[in-house]
Amino acid sequence: MTWLLTTAAAGLVALLALQRLLWPHFWQDLGHCLALRRVGAAARRRMRSGVLTYLDCFAARARRSAEKPFILFEGQVLTYRDVDERSNRVARVFRGERGLKRGDVVALLMSNEPDFVCVWFGLSKLGCEVAFLNFNIKAKSLLHCFRSCGARTLVVGSDLVSSREEELLCLKEDGVDLWVVDKSSSLAYVSPLLEKVDQTSGEGLPAEDLPRANLMSNFLFIFTSGTTGLPKAARLSHLKAVMCMSFLRLCGATSGDNIYVPLPLYHMSASLLGIGGCIELGATCVLKRKFSASQFWKDCQKYNVTVFQYVGELCRYLINQPKAVEEASHSVRIAAGSGLRADVWRDFAKRFGKIQIREAYGLTEASIGFLNYTREIGPIGRGGYFNKRSMPFEILKCDLQSCEPVRTESGQCLKVNKGETGLLVAPVSAMNPFLGYAGNKEMSDKKLLRDVFRKGDIYFNTGDLMLQDHRDFVYFRDRIGDTFRWKGENVATTEVSEILGSLDFLQDVNVYGVSVPGYEGRAGMAAIVLKPEHSLDGQRLHGHLVQNLPAYAWPWFLRVQTSLDLTETFKQQKGKLVEEGFSPEAVQEPLYFLDVSQKDYIPLTQTVYEDIISGKIRL
Repeated sequence: MTWLLTTAAAGLVALLALQRLLWPHFWQDLGHCLALRRVGAAARRRMRSGVLTYLDCFAARARRSAEKPFILFEGQVLTYRDVDERSNRVARVFRGERGLKRGDVVALLMSNEPDFVCVWFGLSKLGCEVAFLNFNIKAKSLLHCFRSCGARTLVVGSDLVSSREEELLCLKEDGVDLWVVDKSSSLAYVSPLLEKVDQTSGEGLPAEDLPRANLMSNFLFIFTSGTTGLPKAARLSHLKAVMCMSFLRLCGATSGDNIYVPLPLYHMSASLLGIGGCIELGATCVLKRKFSASQFWKDCQKYNVTVFQYVGELCRYLINQPKAVEEASHSVRIAAGSGLRADVWRDFAKRFGKIQIREAYGLTEASIGFLNYTREIGPIGRGGYFNKRSMPFEILKCDLQSCEPVRTESGQCLKVNKGETGLLVAPVSAMNPFLGYAGNKEMSDKKLLRDVFRKGDIYFNTGDLMLQDHRDFVYFRDRIGDTFRWKGENVATTEVSEILGSLDFLQDVNVYGVSVPGYEGRAGMAAIVLKPEHSLDGQRLHGHLVQNLPAYAWPWFLRVQTSLDLTETFKQQKGKLVEEGFSPEAVQEPLYFLDVSQKDYIPLTQTVYEDIISGKIRL
């Protein structure tokens, strides 16, 4: 008997040793898979009790945790009950004053503040579909976004009215119903919302007046940049919104956490993952109007922050800050987000080592995502057996010139081998639907790949290049097409080209992104052709950018050419331009750099180039 036990123990030790050698992350993969199953089981239990949607989850949480602080913001403390009652008032005002109902589309143009959440929830209680507008975008893009989603009502924050008078007047002439989140209005044609909210009952609407939602129906519109040059209104289903609510739990957050959300609420990361994650957990959200690197650790200490959300740029800003006492005396244990470059990740871990990084990847339009639950620096997640069962995906061979997957003679797509970069795609199914873009059927159709492996199958094309290594870690490599990421935002190159092209001294423009040492994503660069007998007017170009584009979309570098490089199908050639970058040694044509202090484009000399590379000049 002793011999049998000894043999069994030795066999078990050998098996464990083999597992550690061949599958070192087996138990972590299994643990994450089980966590996903627990989340799914909890969701099914909620559904059986009638809690189906994001809003249902909030209502249930408001009943269970009524007095728990939900939002901390600039000295304000709003409990779950406070937000529930205030959103009831908003719902009653819009139902009584304008008769808004299920299916009506309402656009929201607001900065981060508690009333963003209250207005959103109030409209959702009526069954309205809410469209989150990016307050950074300029006139033409803003009007395009509003009109493309089919909204007939706009709610604007009090701090944005004065800077948006021109667009508001245009919308008023279109017959749009305009509201400002304030007790009074400086514009006669914009109705003050809070004047009526403060006089309205906070009781919930009668049960018979509450519309029941279909999980596959549209909940929100969130705008994403794309190859069309103008933002696209991505439709988000109720199912997608509910799935997002589990993100923070999967990262290790609990109901006792204070979760710092400095990202803009018009982004899915803040509104669905952040606010939704707090609701799912019953945690407290520390909402920041705008991210401030210098105030970050002070806020973390002041509000006893234990979890914070990031995009890659945020972490780099923190690293570049002078050391502060607060960074060593906080309670932060988890940082959850996306876009964290490996070198920044290493520096962040070295300086703020006790914080667990939970790097993730996700898309607004589709329910595909990854989460790195290990200590490995660099990957966005893992793609082994367990994870592919939970979230199916494939990585396809891709022609980087055409941005299309490579197909065999029979029409089938080809998978890349491990260690090779390819195009990430995910099967479209009932649990991973793609509702398309509002008012843009052509772009919706372009995101779908058909007959990928067999006749009739449909896959969602993420437009992102990924690599899965031999250890099953998945790495983000780049974006294909005409979009690059800078300062945490997607930049559509064709939109920037169109804005630059309206200047009378520019004949042709080709916009692309280039890598700059020490920065996340790619900085904007434009190859330009001047009109005959015209010269570059850098000051005028800078002023034009200020008026028409958000700062993250400005091209930092210019390359003056006599003609643009085109492909054989007359498409602008970007590959070689991207590869050569902005080095004066690699580029034999005139180069210019945007000197913001001078409000002008100055010659990009070797000295200026070296100062940028060394970090002496900051972008």
